[in-house]
Amino acid sequence: MISFGNSLFNKKSQARLTLFGILLAFTAGCSTMQGSAAKPDAPQAQQLAQPRNMSFPPLNFKLPKSDRVQLKNGMIVYLLQDRELPIVNLTSYLNAGSIYEPEEKVGLAALTGAVLRSGGTLKTPPEQLDRELEFMASSIESSINSDHAGVSFSTLSVNLDKTLALFAEILKEPAFDPARVEIAKSHAFEGIRRQNDDPKEIAGRELARAIYADHPLGRIPTIATVKAVTREDMVEFQKRYFYPANMILAVSGDFDREKLLQSLEKLFADWPNRNAPFPPVPKPNEELTPAVLHVQKDVNQSVIRMGHLGIDKNNPDLYAIKVMDYILGGGFTSRLTQEIRSNQGLAYNVDSYFEVGRRFKGSFVAETETKSESTVKAITLLNAIITGMTQAEVSDEELKLAKDSIINSFIFGFDRSSTVVNQQARLEFYGYPEGYLEHYRDNIARVTRADVLRVARQYLRPDAMKLVVVGNEKKFDQPLSLFGKVQEIKLNNNK
Repeated sequence: MISFGNSLFNKKSQARLTLFGILLAFTAGCSTMQGSAAKPDAPQAQQLAQPRNMSFPPLNFKLPKSDRVQLKNGMIVYLLQDRELPIVNLTSYLNAGSIYEPEEKVGLAALTGAVLRSGGTLKTPPEQLDRELEFMASSIESSINSDHAGVSFSTLSVNLDKTLALFAEILKEPAFDPARVEIAKSHAFEGIRRQNDDPKEIAGRELARAIYADHPLGRIPTIATVKAVTREDMVEFQKRYFYPANMILAVSGDFDREKLLQSLEKLFADWPNRNAPFPPVPKPNEELTPAVLHVQKDVNQSVIRMGHLGIDKNNPDLYAIKVMDYILGGGFTSRLTQEIRSNQGLAYNVDSYFEVGRRFKGSFVAETETKSESTVKAITLLNAIITGMTQAEVSDEELKLAKDSIINSFIFGFDRSSTVVNQQARLEFYGYPEGYLEHYRDNIARVTRADVLRVARQYLRPDAMKLVVVGNEKKFDQPLSLFGKVQEIKLNNNK
C-alpha cells in the first residue's frame, strides 16, 4: 500500500468508502422523501444541496517516495515496496532511441527493441524462453521508441529470482535469433503496407513530418530502410547503448529490498560499461512557417490536424501553458469543445494540446474530424478560437476551472506503486529539475489570467500552422486554397 499523508488507500478501502457513501446517500434520500410526504413545505425539502455550490477544504496530499540506490556499476535503481499483492513489476530505462539510428536504416531501433526479447538469449533460445516465462506466468517485454529503450517484466514474487535472471540475460546477451529477426522484419513490412489504412494515422504522421522536417523525429520507416537493417546492425545497436551506467531501473511490489539489491549487484557485476560517444542529434528547425497539406482519400469524414513546434520540459512558462492548454482544448469545458462540438455540432472529437518535449521541443497540435461538407468551416473555427486565445484574457471562471481540474487530478498520477516508482525514475532519466513534482500544484495555482494571455500570445502561432487534411476534396464545402497554397501528398505503401 502507498501512504498518502495520514491515510492508506487501496482498492478494498476505496470500495468500503464508496459503499458507505452510497448507504448514507440512500438513507438521506429516504429521510427526505418521508419528510416531504408528511410535510410538503418542510425546510429540508426546499434546501437540497446544489453540487455546483459545494465547497471543500484543500486536498491534503503528500507525495509518496521511492528509495533510490546506485549500484557499484553505476546503474540507478528506484524501489518501492508494496505488499498488497504477491507481484513484482520492474521497468528499465536506457538512453537509446530512433533519434540515434542512421537515416538510411530508419526502423533499426524499433526492430532491435522487438527482437531483443523475442530473439532469445545466448543461454536461453527463444522457444525455451517463451516456455519458461509462460510456465511461471511471468512476462518480459522490450521496446525502443524515439528517445528511450525499455525492458520490463511482471512476475509473481515466488518467481522473482528466475524472472530476474532471464531479464538480465536479455539485457546483457540477447541472441537476436535470425528466424525471429526475419519475423520482426515481416511484421514491419506489413505495418508499412497498411500504414495508410487509417486516415487518423495518416494525418498524425504527416503533421509530424511537416513539423520535424529533416529531423530524426520526422522520419518514418519505409520498405527500403527496413530491408537495409541487418541482424548485425541490431547486435551493434544493443552493444553501443545497453550498459549499466546508461540505465535506470524502477522496481515495485512484493520483494525483499536487501535481497533484490544483492541479486542485481551479482547479475550485472560482469556487464561492462561503454565509452562510445552518442551520435550528435541536431535541434529541430525553429523557423515557423505555414503550410497546407492535403491527402486525397475517398472517405465521408475529413481528418484535420494542425500545429507547429512547441516547447520542452525546461520552458519557464510551462505551468501557464498547461493552464492555457486546458482552457483552449483540454476537456469537455474547453473553448474548442464548447464551440465546435456543443454549439455548432460539427464534430464529436475536438481538442488541442502542447506535447511537452523531453529531449527536444514537442509540438502544439489541434485536431478534429468532421463530415466532408463542413471541412473548411471546421478549420476556420479552429483558427478563430486559437486566435481568440491571443486577443483577450480568459474569464475568472475559466481560469478557476482549469486550475482546479489540473490540481485535483494530480493525485491520480499516484494511484499504484508501479506508477509512483516509474514516474520518479523517469524524472531523473529525462533530467527534470529537482522538486518538479513537489512544487507542481503550487506552480499551477500561481498562474493568473495575465499569464495565460501572455503565453498564448508568445507560444500560439495561428499564422504559422502546418495544416493537414485527409479527405475527399470533391466534397469539401470550400477549397483548401483559402488557407494557402495546397501541397498534395501522394500515398505510397510500397517504398
